[in-house]
Amino acid sequence: MGLLTPLSRASFNLVHRHRLVYNTCWEDPRLDREALTLGPEDSVVVITSAGCNVLDYALDAPARLYAVDLNPRQNALLELKQAGIRALDHADFFRLFGRGHHPEWQELYRSRLREQLSPWAARYWDLHGKFFGDRGGRGSFYFHGTTGLVAWAIKAYLDRVIKVRDDVQALLQASTLDAQREIYDRRLRQRLFQPLVRWLLQRDLTLSLLSVPRPQREHLERDHPSGIADFVAQRVEEVFTRLPLADNYFWRVYLQGHYDPECCPEYLKPESFARLKAGLVDRVSTHTTSVEHFLRGHSSPVSAFVLLDHMDWLCGTDLPALRDEWQAILDHAAPGARVLWRSGGSHTEFVDTLAVRIRGRRRRVGDLLVYAHELTSQLHAVDRVHTYGSFHLAELTC
Repeated sequence: MGLLTPLSRASFNLVHRHRLVYNTCWEDPRLDREALTLGPEDSVVVITSAGCNVLDYALDAPARLYAVDLNPRQNALLELKQAGIRALDHADFFRLFGRGHHPEWQELYRSRLREQLSPWAARYWDLHGKFFGDRGGRGSFYFHGTTGLVAWAIKAYLDRVIKVRDDVQALLQASTLDAQREIYDRRLRQRLFQPLVRWLLQRDLTLSLLSVPRPQREHLERDHPSGIADFVAQRVEEVFTRLPLADNYFWRVYLQGHYDPECCPEYLKPESFARLKAGLVDRVSTHTTSVEHFLRGHSSPVSAFVLLDHMDWLCGTDLPALRDEWQAILDHAAPGARVLWRSGGSHTEFVDTLAVRIRGRRRRVGDLLVYAHELTSQLHAVDRVHTYGSFHLAELTC
């Protein structure tokens, strides 16, 4: 393990350094919005990722949303979406972020989008706008970036190696759970996870491409001793046989490279797009920094925090940074603030054991949290993504 951990970290850094990692969010905002119940008095700090969920939260009309990410490319993507909402009609916007390609990308970008971007974001899209305009390559924005590369490889595997595209399309078009189960059991179950696929799923490099760092892998393996490959196979089966695919845009976009108008994130729907354009999009700001450093420079209390799964990363590599982040959260939280996060494991005891200082006294974070276990258990069971081991919501009591 002494050698394996540095090698794992090196492979993860090699894959993700200087790259757009997420081209779409892989967390179900329907759960988040029900758990957080955001309202007009709320201010929200959320890790940006691909920005989809930030825009979905904006539809609940909180006062402010602060999108924070260490990767400037993720913030550049959210900036581009904001620019598109402000400057484009819904048809052009959906072509870009629904279909993942626009034949007039260059003209739209140069004449209507670029001027709205920060200098860093403009330089990034000057170089990478081909993600939206190159029909002869991978053909969709959703097949670019780190996770997009994995999606493109999966598509090639399904189409060219095991040749099950017709079966996959039949599964996506199934109108009932019974029909989904029949198609999966009869036509896909035995063909999807070939020995080579299972072998690849055990490799750190493959998991790095899936944005699963070594610490998160260890959480998964602790709770699933049969191994990562079996965990993935089990979750895929649950998605395809126990959850309706009719509104599961998460899996659909990576299986086919685009969204459909009737199955897409809320921010892409005409009525939601109109509400964002009418002013809600202007409540979102982007910040390229860590959560801790953002909060240290922020003067107003924050009433909701959406931390995704990044604590899995920190708990195994930089526990002091995780402790400092929670200290900053507690120092800048409004009374009764809510904190929402996910994990690859079924438990996140590493959060509860962190030591912080409240009014000069040393306290455990777990002693300052009131968990909504019943609510999150109910919501986690219907998570359309279905790849996380656990989903957590807690209210701060300090």
